[in-house]
Amino acid sequence: MSEPGRDRSQAAVAAAVCAATGARRAIPVERVQTLWSGYGEIVRYHLEDAYVPTVIAKHIVFPDDRRHPRGWSGTRGHERKRHSYQVEMHWYRDWAGRCSDACRVPRCQLAQDLGDAHLIVLEDLDAAGFPLRHDHLSVEQAGICLAWLAAFHATFLGARSSGLWTTGTYWHLATRPDEWAAIADPQLREAAPKLDQRLSAARFQTLVHGDAKVANFCFSERGDRVAAVDFQYVGGGCGMKDVAYFIGSCLDEADQERFEKELLGGYFAALRSEVVATHGAGADLDALEQEWRALFPLAQADFQRFLAGWSPEHWKRNDYAERVTRKALDQL
Repeated sequence: MSEPGRDRSQAAVAAAVCAATGARRAIPVERVQTLWSGYGEIVRYHLEDAYVPTVIAKHIVFPDDRRHPRGWSGTRGHERKRHSYQVEMHWYRDWAGRCSDACRVPRCQLAQDLGDAHLIVLEDLDAAGFPLRHDHLSVEQAGICLAWLAAFHATFLGARSSGLWTTGTYWHLATRPDEWAAIADPQLREAAPKLDQRLSAARFQTLVHGDAKVANFCFSERGDRVAAVDFQYVGGGCGMKDVAYFIGSCLDEADQERFEKELLGGYFAALRSEVVATHGAGADLDALEQEWRALFPLAQADFQRFLAGWSPEHWKRNDYAERVTRKALDQL
């Protein structure tokens, strides 16, 4: 049975897609996914008489009935998500064009504020040569994503995050006071501001993706290239926030402990090369690597701080993460 409200909304989106792409007709062919907490959907549209065969429309609708999967459904969370979508529109309009093929992102056709909704029309990365998604990665695949992060961090090294989150990542302490208060461990709860301050005080700052998990990377058929999506929490910060979060998202506990040193080495080698390519040979690469390596365990502990309040039984709260966190807290 059709839903009149949804049908009208879909017709409006199709009309906007046609206007943005010059297509004679835009036909919804696949719901790629629904957005977190019921905030809309991502749909693939087939285009008739346009220069590309398909596009992706991210249609954000702010619901009256807010239901968070883990119970965090208050006004603060709603405002955070609302702002995150405004940030994503700014990202695609004002920033994404600076990304090279080394940190490939979808090209934006339209980013429009509709008042009670937002619409972002993007290049279809499947059609652009990035059709594969993975739940877990091999060490080699993880290295390819870390090279993407290195290029991204190098591209925006020293950038001021105008229009984006002043401090990126969805677990940033200032935006998560409820989760902070819910932390049962008094040592971790009391250390939270110190972890945040140390990361924020880093000399070398860049833009961080802010949600650089394996699900947000799209792989080429050969598996040798990636592109990234989902820029709701892009903003300023130390690049180690992305790296720590990413490694923890794609490897199990044993592989994370076994291959972490190797993966970090690959990331920093790529970062050095990309910084030189982007900013020239005058960059202080040794100081950059020394500072960020020292902050890596603090970035790990900072994310564990978030999980401890948000979802204490989460699978990413494992023995290895606990040991790293305790060691980081002892160094504060």
